[in-house]
Amino acid sequence: MPLINDYGAFLLSGLAVTLALAAVSGVLAFCLGLGLVLLRMTRIRILQGLVAAFVEFQRNVPPLVHIFLWYFGVSSALPQALQDLANANHGEFWFACLAIGLYYAAYVAEHIRSGMRSISGGQMEAARALGLSHAGAMRRVMLPQALRASIPPLTSEAVMLVKTTGLAMVLGVMELTYAVKDVASKSFRTFESYGIGTALYVAVALVLLYTGSRLGRRLRIKGR
Repeated sequence: MPLINDYGAFLLSGLAVTLALAAVSGVLAFCLGLGLVLLRMTRIRILQGLVAAFVEFQRNVPPLVHIFLWYFGVSSALPQALQDLANANHGEFWFACLAIGLYYAAYVAEHIRSGMRSISGGQMEAARALGLSHAGAMRRVMLPQALRASIPPLTSEAVMLVKTTGLAMVLGVMELTYAVKDVASKSFRTFESYGIGTALYVAVALVLLYTGSRLGRRLRIKGR
């Protein structure tokens, strides 16, 4: 296929940037989402309120607005030295990762929290009766089960996160969508260009869904 011969390497480099965006954003989303769940499970009302406010803010503002907020808003409020550092080190990539990661952290938190609520409260009581502290019971008993129960929705969010990385093109990040658009404009083969881009996104999504399905079956809690 002539288009692949001429622009295959460029499209693959765009795919690599997309996967890097997804990996960094996904790790941030999972770690922060897990932290939000643990804060929300405390009995400190102020922390619970702050976490709830953060989750609602992230979930009710479009991800593109979050990207603009961080890249054009927050970055301009930084000291000039930090702005220069960001500009010299692909700041558009890192601000996009931060915005997407924070956005999906809210969804990760809610999925893990739902998994936590699906576990019988009697297990916490039994763990405390065996001498575990509240934190110990959460870490050893409740949280592992909640994470296992959350694998299916977290897999779906991972697919959504990969698709959302396409928004980073508005900042000039040369990810897959940017590469496809550039190839289409240079080669004038619009259908083939976007067809290849679509196939690559579908391939990534299928790999994630397959991996999540295998992981879910392997770690499935017996009796569920």
